[in-house]
Amino acid sequence: MSKAAAALPWALIAAACFGSFAASSSGTTRAPFLLDMAHDLDVSMPLVANLVSLTSVTWGLTSAVAGWLSDRIGRRVVLVAALFALGLSLFAQALAGSFFWVAVWSAVGGACAGAFTGTIFAEVSAHVPDKQRGRALGWVMSGQSLTLLVGIPMAAAVGSLVGWRGWFWCMGGVSLAASLSLFATVGRGSAGHARGMVRKPFHAALSRQVLGLLATGIAERICYGLAAVYFATFLQATYRLGLVQVALPLAIFAIGNVAGTILGGQLADRVRDRLATFAIAMALSGIACVALFLWHPSMETTVVLGFIYVLLNALGRPSYMASLAAVPDDVRGTVLGLNGASASVGWMGAAALGAVMIGWVGFEGFAFLGAALATAGAVGALLCRPRKSMA
Repeated sequence: MSKAAAALPWALIAAACFGSFAASSSGTTRAPFLLDMAHDLDVSMPLVANLVSLTSVTWGLTSAVAGWLSDRIGRRVVLVAALFALGLSLFAQALAGSFFWVAVWSAVGGACAGAFTGTIFAEVSAHVPDKQRGRALGWVMSGQSLTLLVGIPMAAAVGSLVGWRGWFWCMGGVSLAASLSLFATVGRGSAGHARGMVRKPFHAALSRQVLGLLATGIAERICYGLAAVYFATFLQATYRLGLVQVALPLAIFAIGNVAGTILGGQLADRVRDRLATFAIAMALSGIACVALFLWHPSMETTVVLGFIYVLLNALGRPSYMASLAAVPDDVRGTVLGLNGASASVGWMGAAALGAVMIGWVGFEGFAFLGAALATAGAVGALLCRPRKSMA
C-alpha cells in the first residue's frame, strides 16, 4: 500500500460506504417483495411499486435541506441522526398494518436516506485532499452500487425465510449499526464547523458552474436510470426470459457498476482535468447505449454491452463528484445536498421518460434518448470546466 493511500481516512470511508449501502438498500431491496407486500396489504402491485417514486421525492427534498443544515450545525449530528431515524422508520414499516402507514413510513425513510447521502459526501471530502478525493468518493459510492450486487439478492434469500416484514427488521438493524459506525468515526469537530464562524447565505453556493454541473448530473442520472430501472424488463421482453433467468445478467450488470465506480475513483485522481474525463466517459457511454438497445443478436452480446454501458457510465461519476466537491467547505454540504436532489430528479425522469418511450417506439427509443442525454451531459461538463476551484 502506498503512503498516499495509507493517508486516507479508511475508518471514515468504510463507515460511509456501510451507511451508503444501508441508505440505498432501505428502499431498493423492496423489489423482490412487491407481490408479497401487495397481497399482505390488500392493494395492487403497481401501487406498492409506486413507493419508489414517493421515496424519491422525499429523498430529494431533504437531501438539499440537510446539506444546507449540515453546513451550519455540523455534519456529525445530521449523519448519525439520519441513519438512526432511518432504522426506526424501517421498524415502523415492518409493524405497519395498512398500506397507508407503509407509505407514510416509506416517505419518512426516504427523507432520512436523502439527509444522509449528500452530507456524507461532504464529510468525506472535508477530510481528504483534492488529489485523493476521487478515490475516496468512489469507495463511498461503491456502497450504493453494492445494493444491486449484494443487497437485492440477499433480500430475496433472507426474505424467503422471514418474509418482507422480517427483512425490514433486518434492514432496520443494519441502519442502526451504520449509525453507530458513523458516531464512532465522524469527529465532533468537523472541519469548518467552529461556532461563531460567519456562514455564507444559501445562494452563495449556487455559482454558475455549480448550477451547470447539477443540470449535467440530471442528464447523467437519467442515462444510468434508464438501464438500471429497465434492463431486466428489456431482457425479458427481448429474449422471453423468466425472472430467475435474468438473475445472472443483473449480477453482471451490477459488477460493471461497482467496477466502474472503483476504477473511476482511481482515474479521477490520476487525470488533472476531471470534467474532461467525465465528458469522455459520458460520450463513450452514449455510443454503448446505442449498441445496447439497437443491436441484440444474442443474449450474451446484450449482457456484455450492458456491462460495458454501465461501466462507462460509472467510470465518470467519481470525477463528476470530485469536481462538484471542489467548493469551499462551508458550502460543500449545501452543494452536495443539492446534488442528491438533482439525482432524485434524474431517477424520476428516467422512470417517466422510459415508460413514455416504451409506449411510443419501444426499447429501441432508449438508444436515441440515452445518446442524446449522454451527449448533453458531455457538452455540459466541458462547458463547466473551471480554471480555478469553484468558489
